[in-house]
Amino acid sequence: MQVTANGINIEVEDHGKAADPAILLIMGYGTQLIAWPMDFVNGLVESGFRVVTFDNRDVGLSYKCDGVSAPGPLRQLFTKRFFPNQNLAPYNLSDMARDAIGVLDALDIAKAHIVGASMGGMIGQLVAADHADRVLSLTPIMSSTNAPGLPGADPVVRKGLIQSARAKATTIDEALIAGMAFSSIIASEEGRAREEERKALMKIALERSFYPAGRQRQMAAIIETGNLRPKAKAISAPTMVIHGTSDPLIPHPCGEDIAANVNNARLELVDGMGHDLPPSKLPVMVEMIAEHCHAA
Repeated sequence: MQVTANGINIEVEDHGKAADPAILLIMGYGTQLIAWPMDFVNGLVESGFRVVTFDNRDVGLSYKCDGVSAPGPLRQLFTKRFFPNQNLAPYNLSDMARDAIGVLDALDIAKAHIVGASMGGMIGQLVAADHADRVLSLTPIMSSTNAPGLPGADPVVRKGLIQSARAKATTIDEALIAGMAFSSIIASEEGRAREEERKALMKIALERSFYPAGRQRQMAAIIETGNLRPKAKAISAPTMVIHGTSDPLIPHPCGEDIAANVNNARLELVDGMGHDLPPSKLPVMVEMIAEHCHAA
């Protein structure tokens, strides 16, 4: 369903009982709400939660900033290094955090548990820091503070990410080939082995919405927002950080940095998980998140 959030239309799915405590799931860079595995969503519902998912702006069925250009990532990184106050991005992650709050407003949810994956975990930190009165707990998954000095992706993964952000694919078939190549280098061993399953889900997503320009603007938003460590230090909500030990895109020391900077945060490392949500890891993740949220 479509709701109006922060002045734009956002595509939302609402699972479970309206009377149950809400969990808002925030997905990552260039990724649609359908990427949340239904076993994960249903597991949280069965644990007693109302689970809300949504497409971030510029992906899926949500608002598209058509006609608004974004800088190339290398140009933007160079500019921000020497001119940190110069803004080249159409929006930043704080704007996307306000979108998330707008989703809660549209559904008349006063407070929610916030769970974010990758870029969604960065948005989640901003929601928890800047909208503390709306947050019951925070769980960033495979995310980062993006603070200077943290380890980055290895060169092969970094090259693939920049190529993805440049969005050169002009057809669904081209995007599928590029997407599969990139997902194969960031996934866990289990995820790589499930190639046909990954391909089928990616094809569904591309047929649901093929919009390469949105990825460029979301990457610009991440770069524009920069270091989140000061925001992490301001978070007061009970926080649990989940990170895979085999993540080649956002290495686990990045998740550890969130936990180190949020007061009394709990860190859970998931052995063998890459930058994905492999099926075998979902039951333990549901259990950890449900326990964390119930205790908050």
